[in-house]
Amino acid sequence: MKGCAPFRFLRLHWADLLALWLSLSGVFIAHRVTVHIFEAVPHIEDEMAYVWQAKVMARGKLTIPSPPYEKAFLVPFVIDYQGQRFGKYPPGWPAMLSLGVRLGIRPWVNPLFAGLSLWLIYRLGQRLFGHLVGLLSVLLTLTSPFFWMNCGSLLSHPFGLFLTLALGLSWLDAFQGEGTKHRLPTHLPLVAGALSLGLLALTRPLTALGVALPFILHAAWLFMRGDASIRWRLLGFAFLAGSISALLFLWQYAVSGDPLLNPYTLWWSYDKVGFGPGHGRIEGGHTLHQAWVNLKYSLFFGRHDLFGWGSHSWVLMPFGLIAVLWKRHWTSLPALSVLPALWVVYLFYWIGSALFGPRYYFEGLASAVLLSAVGFAWLAGLPMLPEERYVPRQGWQKVRRLLATALLASAVAANLLFYTPLRLRGMFGLYGVTASRLRPFLTEQAQALTPALVIVHPEHWTEYGALLELNSPFLDSPFLFVYSIGPNTNRALAETFRERNILHYFPKDPYQLILVQKRK
Repeated sequence: MKGCAPFRFLRLHWADLLALWLSLSGVFIAHRVTVHIFEAVPHIEDEMAYVWQAKVMARGKLTIPSPPYEKAFLVPFVIDYQGQRFGKYPPGWPAMLSLGVRLGIRPWVNPLFAGLSLWLIYRLGQRLFGHLVGLLSVLLTLTSPFFWMNCGSLLSHPFGLFLTLALGLSWLDAFQGEGTKHRLPTHLPLVAGALSLGLLALTRPLTALGVALPFILHAAWLFMRGDASIRWRLLGFAFLAGSISALLFLWQYAVSGDPLLNPYTLWWSYDKVGFGPGHGRIEGGHTLHQAWVNLKYSLFFGRHDLFGWGSHSWVLMPFGLIAVLWKRHWTSLPALSVLPALWVVYLFYWIGSALFGPRYYFEGLASAVLLSAVGFAWLAGLPMLPEERYVPRQGWQKVRRLLATALLASAVAANLLFYTPLRLRGMFGLYGVTASRLRPFLTEQAQALTPALVIVHPEHWTEYGALLELNSPFLDSPFLFVYSIGPNTNRALAETFRERNILHYFPKDPYQLILVQKRK
């Protein structure tokens, strides 16, 4: 069946329509996770910094003047340097998030990228392995707690996954003969791929290096074996992607005055990529042994969080790799190699990741999903190449398919009934940050006290950090929250902001706002 009759003019296969519906469903599921699990507010330092940067960029700024008594206006990973305040993170994701801020749809930004990524996962799987593997890849992704935790957050990884997938598909069209099949202009996939890689470098530079590594190796092989046309296109791709990536140094110059100064090191001097003294927190610096420990630590959580199959979420991946090598499906290797490439490059970073799953490897999720889908297709005797058609089987081959399908369905059902709900519920109120902490300031009684400077006396800094959602970086919001760092600074702040009511707030008594000075 080549397509559904009403949609033949669009040249859509029935599997395309189903994948499109699943992708759209993914947008709304991710938004539900955003709203009901994470309550659409930042919970960890990274998210708080991203939101602060997005608010600044929404007004067309990269930096703003440092506030008076800057330590009292604490924002995690937001730096005060030479009289200017700016976030340490590269500009790619904050700029994208700022569009959501300006349009009033911030909780929809990552869910939209979740849906787009689901569609691109299908397209990549369908192009490399056929409709069945493409659909199975989407379905597996939809059951992944790792996918939902990150797509429901305010972190940069869903945007990074989208850019990674866009690069993989563009590379197929530009350099692996797929573009001619789809009658695409030669330059279009080249520009799309270079733009995707460049934007990824402006979002997560180390991740971009890992994602690019398999394509760099493939490019080197093509450069040696290809004709002059291929070489010129490769050079054009490298020039365009490199030019966009180089804007990172322009951004560093714009915020710090030094194009080679990594803002990460202005917050923690040891926050560097590499080994030896000055890299990481342990004495003597980051080591190969610590890199191995970090990798094992991250993958321990990954083997649970990928599909929620106990500690065996990875079990289909080796079979997928065997199938790819058995079939000599070399075209798929660049896209499938992104995940191990990320393992390699993040060995050079001093810390692992586990809270949201092994999120430093999130942009390699498609590699894991596609290998798992191909592994299942191979074990079940199902089509795993675009040119292969589904053929009904009898006897043992039929039993083989039914048994493999039953086992996979049982694992997916167990995950959806037990692991994923428990894992997601465990993320609610992360670090004690909930939307309920904002409610005392949304009452009519509290609003009547605005404009106000609120001096917060937390028992833990996250009690203050939870309130930053209501703060404006430009000091023009109804409430301004400051961290109490001592009576002298508190009095100086009260004098500096005498045009505001001065309130003291103790989070352990959330609905008690103590007015100590009326505005003048």
